[in-house]
Amino acid sequence: MQQQSDVVIVGSGMNSLSCAALLSERGLNVTVLERNAVAGGCIRTETLFPGFTHDVFSSWYPLFVGGPAYAELAKPLEEAGVRFVSSSYSTGLATPDGVGIALRQDMDDTIQRLNQITPGDGDAVGAAAANMFGPDAPLVFGLMGGEPYSWETSKLVFKSWRERGVDGMMQFASQSLENFRRWAERELQGDATRAMIAPWVLHSGLGPDEASSSLIGKLTFSAVVAGGMPVVEGGSYNIVKAFIKIIEKRGGRVLTGKHVDQILVENGKATGVRVGSEQYLAKKAVVCNVTPNQLYEQLLPNAEQRYKDQAKAYRYGRGGMQIHFALKEKPTWINEELIHVPMVHVTESMEQVCASVVEANNGWLPSKPTLAVGQPVAVDPTRAPDGSWILWVQMQDMPSSIKADAANEIPVPADGKWNEAVREAMVERVKQRLESVMPGWTQHIIGHRAFSPADLEQWNINLVGGDPYSGVCSPDQFFFMRPFAGESKARTGKTPVPNLHHIGASVHPGPGLGGQSGYLAAQRIAKK
Repeated sequence: MQQQSDVVIVGSGMNSLSCAALLSERGLNVTVLERNAVAGGCIRTETLFPGFTHDVFSSWYPLFVGGPAYAELAKPLEEAGVRFVSSSYSTGLATPDGVGIALRQDMDDTIQRLNQITPGDGDAVGAAAANMFGPDAPLVFGLMGGEPYSWETSKLVFKSWRERGVDGMMQFASQSLENFRRWAERELQGDATRAMIAPWVLHSGLGPDEASSSLIGKLTFSAVVAGGMPVVEGGSYNIVKAFIKIIEKRGGRVLTGKHVDQILVENGKATGVRVGSEQYLAKKAVVCNVTPNQLYEQLLPNAEQRYKDQAKAYRYGRGGMQIHFALKEKPTWINEELIHVPMVHVTESMEQVCASVVEANNGWLPSKPTLAVGQPVAVDPTRAPDGSWILWVQMQDMPSSIKADAANEIPVPADGKWNEAVREAMVERVKQRLESVMPGWTQHIIGHRAFSPADLEQWNINLVGGDPYSGVCSPDQFFFMRPFAGESKARTGKTPVPNLHHIGASVHPGPGLGGQSGYLAAQRIAKK
C-alpha cells in the first residue's frame, strides 16, 4: 500500500510537531508517523491520581514561547485551544542547611535580592545578563539558534569581526568555552548565588566543570528570570492536540503505531519511508526526528561507512530521572515564599552540584542528587483539586548504568541495570532530601510515580540510556558541531541524502522544548 503527501515526518516530538504545523500553515500536506501508541514524544500528560493532572516528562515552555516557531504559530495554537500561563516568580533555591531564596520574574528585582544576600553578586549577575542580551545577543543567539552554515550567519560573523576585531572574537570564543565554576569563583562572592545558578547548567546536559557551561548557565538562568517558566494550561498534552488540529486542518495526518523500518531512496534522493509493507511517499522532503545511530545505522542501510562510523562515535550522556508526587495539601518550605516559585532547585552548593555530576559520570548513584522541584500548580491551579499540590521532581545527574552507590546504602544490581528496587530506593532518598527543605511534607503524600533512566529510554528510544538530551552536549558535538563535525553533509540537520532532513535533540541547536531544529528544517523545505 502506498500513500503520498508533500512531506513525511518520522517521530512526533516537539520538533516534529512544530515542523509539521509550520509546513501545514505554509500550505503543504504533511504526514507524521509515530511508533508509540500516543503522539507527542516527551510531551505526555496523565491523570496519575484522581483529580491530579501530571505532566509526565517535559513540562516547561520558556524556550518555545521565546522562539521563532511560536512567533509564527501563536495565533493558530491559540485558535486550537492552547493557552500559556506564567507566574510572577521564576526560580529559587533551597539548601538543606536552611537557605531559602525565591526570585521573581524580574531582573531588577533579582539583582536587588541577590545583592541583599551577598553584596555585589546581583550586580555581577545583572552585568552578565545585560551583556548577553545586549552587545553579545546577535552573535550568541545567531550562532546558537540560526542555520550555522547559511549566508545570514556568515554575514553575522563577518559583521561581528568588523566590530570586534580578531582579538574581540577570540575573547568571545574564550568566554563561550569557559566552565561555570571558573566564572562563578571569579565573579561571584556568595555560595548561595553560585548554588542558585549552577543547577541551571544541568538543564542543557552539562555539568559546572564542563566546557561552555558558563555561557549555558548564565544564559539559561537569565532567560528564566526575564521570561519566567510558562506552562500549557490544563496540561502539556493540550499543545500536542492543538498541533494535530493545525496539521489536520490543512489535510495532514498524525498516525500512531507506525514504526518506520527504512527511508526510501530513489535516484539518490529520499522519496519516502517504509513501515512494514506500507510505503509513505513524500513529494518534497522526508524529516527524521531520530538519533544519529537510528538514522545512519538502521533507517539508511546503504549509508556510506564513514557516516555509520561517525554515528557510532556519537556519545550519550548521563541518565535522567523523574518523580511525580500528588499531595493532599501544600508543603511548607523553609522560606514560605518558595511555594509561589515554579522551579526550585535543592542542593547544598555549587560544589555539591559538581560532585553529583562526577558521581553519575562514574556510574554511581549520587548521595546528594541535585533536585529540580517543579510546582506546576503554582502556575496553573487547574492541575490539582483546591488546596492540594503537585511536585514535579527531576534529576539530571543519574548514571545510565550503575556501578555503585555513593552513599553505600542501595544494593547495586549485578547487571548494573536499573530496576524497580533501585528506582524506589532513590525515591526514598529524594523524599528524605526534601524533608530538609519542606519539613513534614511526606505526611501529605497521596501517591507517587517515578521514572528511572531505563523507564525513560523504554518510553522514547531517542533517550538512549535515559539521557534526556539525546547526546552529550560537550563542544565537540554541540550547536554547529551537532550531531558530529567531521562531515559537512551531516551537520545541523542536513544529511548526505538530498530531500532528507535530520531534526531533534541530537541535532543543532540541541535539546530543549523549543522546536528550533524543526523550525530550521521547515525553513529549508518551504522558507517563509
